[in-house]
Amino acid sequence: MIGINENFLKLRAGYLFPEIGRRVRAFKQEHPNAKVISMGIGDVTQPLAPAVVEAMHQAVDEMGRQETFRGYDDSGVGYEFLRQAIADNDFAARGVEIDLEEVFVSDGTKSDTGNMQEIFGIDNVVAVADPVYPVYVDTNVMAGRTGPAGDEGQFAGIVYMPATAENGFVPAPPDRPVDMIYLCFPNNPTGAVATREDLARWVEYARANKAVIFFDAAYEVYIKDPAIPHSIYEIEGARDVAIEFRSCSKTAGFTGVRCAYSIVPKQLKAYTKDGRAVQVNPIWRRRHTTKFNGVSYITQKGAEAIYSTQGKRQVQQTIDLYMAHASLIRDTLTKLGYAVFGGRNAPYIWVRTPKGLGSWEFFDLPQNKANVVCTPGAGFGPAGEGYVRLTAFGLPQNVREALDRFARL
Repeated sequence: MIGINENFLKLRAGYLFPEIGRRVRAFKQEHPNAKVISMGIGDVTQPLAPAVVEAMHQAVDEMGRQETFRGYDDSGVGYEFLRQAIADNDFAARGVEIDLEEVFVSDGTKSDTGNMQEIFGIDNVVAVADPVYPVYVDTNVMAGRTGPAGDEGQFAGIVYMPATAENGFVPAPPDRPVDMIYLCFPNNPTGAVATREDLARWVEYARANKAVIFFDAAYEVYIKDPAIPHSIYEIEGARDVAIEFRSCSKTAGFTGVRCAYSIVPKQLKAYTKDGRAVQVNPIWRRRHTTKFNGVSYITQKGAEAIYSTQGKRQVQQTIDLYMAHASLIRDTLTKLGYAVFGGRNAPYIWVRTPKGLGSWEFFDLPQNKANVVCTPGAGFGPAGEGYVRLTAFGLPQNVREALDRFARL
């Protein structure tokens, strides 16, 4: 008799965003003439930068010629031309030295943050912020590091760190030892950012407890405040305790193209049950190259073009557009009387629901009365109850119309 991995049965029925999609599809079927505007799921709307498109076209032409055709990437971790561009532009330019052997190109930060936990022991204690990007929790549930979910949706065996308005949505390190820590800054869903002092406290905590920080920096390009670190490796000692994840999805519109990378420092150590220290980098390399055959050459050439002079300028124009949306959303909703957070150094706006409405109740309100879709904060964890998340990734005309509709609610 074939058995099932019963850890999957602990999960709630559906992943958050497909559940939102299901509800929106049902609404559209019932109201076929409604013009629904989505400000919920964080998918981009602007086309790829011309420099990226040109590079990908050239790569397609190369693949059509015998003398320039490429098959598998022999390294399995990304072509050197892209890893070098990453090291030079994302890190060296900020005073951080990254070895090319520490860069692992992949198809997405969602994949990487979900897969990285596989190489760590099943008995490790996991700490996450609440609210939190669901993948961090769900993949650890699937792996068997947790017990069942309680009535509030929190899983036994996970340490939840409340991120609230009172602490600026930046949780403090827990008052007990943990082993695997998930941090996301700029934060999804709250739009909060961590200061240099905030990150230094986390690095100090991880070093003291021999813990590993999974640092999701997928939205670092949206940071406008020059005092805010873009990488955890800007903090002294972080290379000893942190893995960093970056993505081209929200940076350059690659949500439908798929390219990202992880940095796994060579000095990062984990420990066997008998206390022996082992390097994490070669273990992740073994896992990555065993289960993944690499991102396509065409995609990697497109990603390389992000770092060209033209690419940087064109990508920044798109970032500026989205951040103009964020400011407009933030300012408009504030004038309408909502309590609004985020949207200054991140493309997400975190809004407190009015009149004590629950997150899913408020989700129904703008959908039913204004045909605008948001994301219920409760979908990110119990501490997200009473909030909704809006994104700045819409088309300009849709953002303006959605806000006009909000004003009429």
